[in-house]
Amino acid sequence: MAQVDLIVTPTLVADQVFDVLRSRILTGELAGGFPLRVRDVAAMVGTSVMPVREAIRRLEEAGLATRIPHKGAVVRKFSVSELIHIYQVRTLLEVQAAQRGAGKVTDQDLARMQAACDRMLQAVAEERVSDALDEDEIIHRTLYNAGGNPVLTNVIDTLWLQCRPYKVMGAAEAIANDDSSLWTSQQAIVDAARSRDADAASALIDQSLASALHRLEKRLIPSDASQHERKSIVAEAG
Repeated sequence: MAQVDLIVTPTLVADQVFDVLRSRILTGELAGGFPLRVRDVAAMVGTSVMPVREAIRRLEEAGLATRIPHKGAVVRKFSVSELIHIYQVRTLLEVQAAQRGAGKVTDQDLARMQAACDRMLQAVAEERVSDALDEDEIIHRTLYNAGGNPVLTNVIDTLWLQCRPYKVMGAAEAIANDDSSLWTSQQAIVDAARSRDADAASALIDQSLASALHRLEKRLIPSDASQHERKSIVAEAG
């Protein structure tokens, strides 16, 4: 793995190490379960151990790393049931956020959403997975921010961050298989917001998250699992 040249400024190094590790986790370069040994990470990014310790602590706070007794920190790896729980909470919060935001979007918000939607489709066409997901999040965040509840949108942002590696995995698979279904709801959401139709916007968010969860279940539950085993895994998540 290539070493990263960091600007050696004490107040910035921990931020830079965090950004490097966060980026590699979100793109899947550092997979779930990858050990975040302080000295190994310091060697990987080319810095001392102190900013690495701080960066790993911040990754844990962000839900991207977890600490295992007697082993140290590792990149967070979610079970299927944990991901289902995240998507259940996302659905509750994002449907409400869409309901609140759709009636309050400004013309400037709509222009920002449409521009992001156009850029997202261009990124999909060019197979730029991470960029496509960034634009998708701009569309949704703009809608949710219009509702005027920053606590709600901050919690949603945290949940997005936690499940981003799985979103990358699903998006990459959709692009590789020329599956356009992942990228069709966004324009419909923009159109619903343009009409100030809160019910339509929230229904589209609900449907989009249900489809995303279904794709994740298909991707993460072993292909050789029996129908009974599949039902048990899903039922275990409540």
